[in-house]
Amino acid sequence: MRDGLHHILGLATAFLLASIGAALADSSEEAREQKLERLVRQDCGSCHGMTFKGGLGPDIRAERMAGFTPSAIAAVILDGVPGTPMPPWRGLLSEEDALWIAEYLRKGGR
Repeated sequence: MRDGLHHILGLATAFLLASIGAALADSSEEAREQKLERLVRQDCGSCHGMTFKGGLGPDIRAERMAGFTPSAIAAVILDGVPGTPMPPWRGLLSEEDALWIAEYLRKGGR
């Protein structure tokens, strides 16, 4: 009887942990995207203008970004542009994050 109860409790615990893990995976992706969107709005917007029409940095609205590949945009994000105020973000962002931002900009912040 005791072994059966341990087995049932073990299965219930495994199921509960798997359910929590799946929920955390979903919420962590959503949280990551929210964090990146906030970074774009606040940090990029501080130089490129809150509407991305340009400021200290150039226009980065979707119409302009459409002329660049996501990997080209990500390279600028990660490595910056020497001789300009555009800093490298490689130490703070992964390549995956930079590509997400590039796609976000190409879609007009959607």
